[in-house]
Formats: sequence, structure tokens, C-alpha cells
Amino acid sequence: MQMPLPSRDGAPQPLTISQITAAIQQQLEDRFADVWVTGELSRVTRAASGHVYLTLKDEGAVLQAVAWRGVASALRFDLAEGMEIVARGRIDVYPPRGSYQLIISWAEPRGLGALQAAFRQLLEKLEKEGLFRQEHKKPLPACPNRIGIVTSPTGAAIRDIINVLARRFPIADVYLMPARVQGAGAAEEIARAIDTLNRKRPDLDVLIVGRGGGSLEDLWAFNEEVVARAIYRSTIPVVSAVGHEIDVSISDFVADVRAATPTEAAEIVVPDAAELRRTLDQRHERLALALEATVVRGRQRLDALAARHAFRSPEAPLWERAQRVDDILERLRVAFSHRWDRLGESARALGGRLEALSPLSVLGRGYSVTFGPDGRVLRSSDGVAPAETIRTRLQQGEIISEVRRVRGAQDMEGADGDE
Repeated sequence: MQMPLPSRDGAPQPLTISQITAAIQQQLEDRFADVWVTGELSRVTRAASGHVYLTLKDEGAVLQAVAWRGVASALRFDLAEGMEIVARGRIDVYPPRGSYQLIISWAEPRGLGALQAAFRQLLEKLEKEGLFRQEHKKPLPACPNRIGIVTSPTGAAIRDIINVLARRFPIADVYLMPARVQGAGAAEEIARAIDTLNRKRPDLDVLIVGRGGGSLEDLWAFNEEVVARAIYRSTIPVVSAVGHEIDVSISDFVADVRAATPTEAAEIVVPDAAELRRTLDQRHERLALALEATVVRGRQRLDALAARHAFRSPEAPLWERAQRVDDILERLRVAFSHRWDRLGESARALGGRLEALSPLSVLGRGYSVTFGPDGRVLRSSDGVAPAETIRTRLQQGEIISEVRRVRGAQDMEGADGDE
């Protein structure tokens, strides 16, 4: 853009703000169309649109930057404050604010690859959520009958696993759920395979998830969050078998058991049939010896019992007990007889006392008892009136009389000679 020429009167012709900003923008975009910068991240802001706005700084300056949504989502690590990164992009001018900024097209942590940074960040995130806790780990069955495998159907891992299972525990049934184990979309396929086996084959005893060795990029599907969460929610115990012994993946931390290699996974999952057979033979031999010893001890005890007096004369205890029963019965008879006699004496004594108190015995001495018209014993002349009938009880018989006259107690005084 050409600078404005002086006017006819010699005074400079001014530029508008938009003109000078456009001139600066053109110069910066031409001069800094592809630059590499390094700095520390600060003031990282994620917009609802998915764009990430941030500030890069060093000891003497700051540079505004933005990673559009497509670039930000493609990064394998999260942009976080305090992180030092190396970024590639272009310098652009934002006219509304009159400021320039770096439009990031690629970035990675300084001194640490993007994959390592993503691995560390996801590891810390899942650990905070509790996906690695020991109390969530499920035990493996001692002798599984049904084994599920999630891996590539054409890789070396499936051949190694099947060979070991066939050699060590051929009676187990194996169910393969094919899935890509590297490349775009592999993580989603692995997670989907794990979920499918849990849904359609919940009767599986154990599940092996893994692949053979490779570079960090080759193994990266097993470091994806979607795979880690699928393993965590699996109700079937999961053995992670990813790469070689030196390789460690996120799947290893989440799984119930980690195997260094697919071959070791198969050795962990099933017992050795030959070793089981040897163990069974040894236990059978020990059981036979123990049974034989038990029989010998039982025979010795039986011989000792047979030598006892009770077994030589088995009827003797019966006669002894019969004699004791007779003795007891005799003592009971004598005790009962004595008790009966004492009860008879007591009864006769009580009868005599009752006889002495009985009104009838009084009648035997010349007394009588008179009953009024109402049948009650007369105790006073007030209880009867003339012309009423009374009964007099004697020792032998009774007399029924009609009252002619009634005299009270006062009338009786001095009237003994009257009629």
C-alpha cells in the first residue's frame, strides 16, 4: 500500500484508521505468513464455539494467539496455563481492536511430545476420577470356561493368545470380537467391541483387550479416554495386554489385571492343564494315603472296642439294668405303702375331729335342731309365728309341729311352770 502524497497546498493527506490498519495487516501477513514461536501459556480461555484464545509470553513480551476449533480439537494435549509450547502459525491483525495475534495451526509442549503430554494429562484426569482404584478391580476366575478377546483378527497378538490357550487350557471356549487396533477410529472400535461383549455375552468369564508391540503412535488407541471408560464400566474382568513389556498404556491402569504382552495375558488368564493334572495326581495320591490311614485307625479302634467286656458279654449290662429297675420298683412300692398308711391315719384323725364338731353328734346327747318354715335353723322365737309349721331334727328321725303360741325371751322368765 502506497503512502498518501502531499496535497496541492503542501499539507499531508491523512489516512483513515482502517487504511493504516489494512496496510499493517498486509505487511505482517506477508512478512510472517509462516512462523514458529515458543513461549509460556497464560490466560487460556475456551469459548463456547470451541475456539481457544490464549496469551504467549516470555521475559520481555506477550503475544496474543488463537487456536480455532478444528486445530484445538486435533491437538493431543490440553492447552493449559503455565505450559511452555512450541507453536506454528501466521501473524494476523484483528482490525476491531487494532491488535495482532498468532493464528496457531500446530503446537506441542516444549521439550515433551504431544503424545506424552496427552498421556500424562489423561492419566492425571482419570486418576482423580478414581478409575484406577484398587477396590474397583475384579478378580479373575481360576478356571475360565469362556474367554473373550478384543484385538485385530489378523495381528500376531491373536495368534499368540490362541496358541497359548490351546496349549495350556484347551477346554476353554474363545470368542473373538474383531477391532482395529491402530489408526483413526481404532479407539472407538475397541470401546464398541468391549461394550458389545458385555451386552451380548455377559456369560464370559474374562476379557483380553490388547495388541502386539509398536511405536507410541501405533499403540495410541489404548491411551484414548473412550477405551479407558469402556474398560472401567465392563462387568466382565478385563486383562490389558498392549505392546511389549516396556510399553505402558492407560488401558493397563484401568484394567483389572495388566499383562506385559498378549502371550503373558493368555498365561495369566488360564491355568496350565498339565500342571493341573500333576496337581490332581498329587492330591489324589495324598487323599488315597489319608483314606488308607483312616481305615487303619478305624480298624484299630474297632478291634479295641470288640475287646471290651461289653462286647464279649453284651447281655450283661441289660441284666444289670433290669435288676436296678426291680430295686427301684420295690423301693417305690414300700415308699408308697408307707405313704398310704400315713395318709389313712391322717384321714381318720380328721374324721374324728369333724365328727366331734358335727351337729349330729350333739343330737346323740339328747339335743335337737329345729328348722323354721323357710328351712333355716331357728335360733330365736322371732323367726316363727303361730299356725306355721316347723321341723325338729332328732338323732333318730324328726318331728313336724304346728306352732300354737310363740313366747319371746322375756316371756320365758318365771314361766317355766306355765303351759
